[in-house]
Amino acid sequence: MKRATVISLIMSLFLGTGVMHGQTAGNSVTDLIIKSYTARSFVDGAVSDSDLELILKCGIKAPSARNSQVWKFTVVKDETLVAETVRGAKKGNIMILVSGAESSQPGINADFDCALAVENMYLAAQALGYGAHMYAGPVGAINASKKEIMGIPAGYRVISILQIGQIDKSVDATSAASARKSIEEVVNYK
Repeated sequence: MKRATVISLIMSLFLGTGVMHGQTAGNSVTDLIIKSYTARSFVDGAVSDSDLELILKCGIKAPSARNSQVWKFTVVKDETLVAETVRGAKKGNIMILVSGAESSQPGINADFDCALAVENMYLAAQALGYGAHMYAGPVGAINASKKEIMGIPAGYRVISILQIGQIDKSVDATSAASARKSIEEVVNYK
């Protein structure tokens, strides 16, 4: 999937509930979500600047409480920093560090809002044919002693990391994804 599919995805997500309400399986948004998986095996290869810009725009379009947009995105292209932070990084992989404001108004949850932005970028990367992997584990070490090295803005703390890169195209959600619980195991009706 390339730019046209991503644009279609964005339009479907942000035109409102009227577009999404009543749609059935088989549209580009639901197909992308069902086929998505967390990449674990990246291969060498760059993420193009135009694709990166589109991925970042998708993050910016995420909903946030009171439209506060409490996030900052730090793009890390330095291969040494990427390899020191996430496992299995390959040449050309990038990281997007998603940071939230350290202090915010009551009723605003920076962690939740930033998670929505990460999800948008995660899906956009996959729609463009890249692999994506979300991390929370390395966040503590970055916030404790590497904020300056990573270029995190003052007054922000890293909440999540998104690794993006080229993947082996023969791997898909069926062969790479972990098994999911059934709908009966996770959904209750009243």
